[in-house]
Amino acid sequence: MKALLALEDGKVFKCRSFTGAGETYGELVFNTSITGYQEIITDPSYKNQLVIMTYPLIGAYGVNNNDAESDKIYAAGLIVKEYQDNYSNCNATDSLKNYLRKNNILGIEDIDTRAVTLHIRKAGAMRAVASTLDTNPDSLIKKAKKIDKMAGTDLVKEVGTSDFYILKKNKKIFLNINEVKSFRKNQNNKPFVAAYDFGIKYNIIREIEKSGCNLIIVPASTDAAIIKKINPDGILLSNGPGDPAPVTYAVQTIKDLLDYRPIFGICLGHQLLALSLGAKTYKLKFGHRGANHPVKNLTTGKVEITSQNHGFAVAHNSFDSDIDITHINLNDNTVEGFKHKKISAMSVQYHPEASPGPNDSKYLFKQFVKMMDC
Repeated sequence: MKALLALEDGKVFKCRSFTGAGETYGELVFNTSITGYQEIITDPSYKNQLVIMTYPLIGAYGVNNNDAESDKIYAAGLIVKEYQDNYSNCNATDSLKNYLRKNNILGIEDIDTRAVTLHIRKAGAMRAVASTLDTNPDSLIKKAKKIDKMAGTDLVKEVGTSDFYILKKNKKIFLNINEVKSFRKNQNNKPFVAAYDFGIKYNIIREIEKSGCNLIIVPASTDAAIIKKINPDGILLSNGPGDPAPVTYAVQTIKDLLDYRPIFGICLGHQLLALSLGAKTYKLKFGHRGANHPVKNLTTGKVEITSQNHGFAVAHNSFDSDIDITHINLNDNTVEGFKHKKISAMSVQYHPEASPGPNDSKYLFKQFVKMMDC
């Protein structure tokens, strides 16, 4: 089905839909991963984004019940060079096309993804509309210009949980505050973690549990007083979508929890922790999205191959003297990790629960556990 992709700067690309009729919009971004498309589109951090896969052939291994990072697709649309419907994978339960259709997500192919990616690298990530329903370029460009900008928008409220829960076999079991306290008392001396859900990926939960911890996932709006009633051994600040600056309620809560229990931030959680410590964040030109980003651990001198998905970063020169920068991105020298010198708080910008290295960054979960043992 013929379609158009129109960008806010007036650039228009001819394409077609492999999922049927529809129209979708959001910030246009690219991901350089060769595999992992199911994990990417179900990551809540991709809320309100049209994702271009730079690898040319997508869909060859279908989808399955284990690779989803949440309970639905959060990406606004998926754009590929060529879609492969004849999937082959012993674990596959369906095709990518059907998976997108069931979630009412538009899939676009037969487009020069290299040209689109190079344009974004030069001009920056921008708002865009993909449509089979409206094929008037001028109309689509006007629509693109009316989309809310990513900067200044709080998307955490649209992706996080509104209730406490634990995750069992990818199923959420919701609890009230009294049930949480009861759950807390029956942990067999395992470290107990309260994980803030700013858009948390399931694999973060799994890796925390593999590290010997139990955890409860709490809403992003949970204040410090409630956390202290739960009485965790540690606090995890999860990944999530969009700009950290408008998420002021979370920044204030983190300030209130500093030096209460050890804190570990990942991705958006890293940015929110930085803001709570007085640092500043800014929007990257086209972001870091892929599974091949080299990050140097300044403590060990080792380089990790990391998975990343963020459009904002922490300003390098905005930290005070109590902060040690622990990791940097070797592509552009942006801050990828830091720790506090005086209190138990650390964070990384990338995703240690992912496995591009494949296990280069798993030590961070062990460090978090060790922080809780001290």
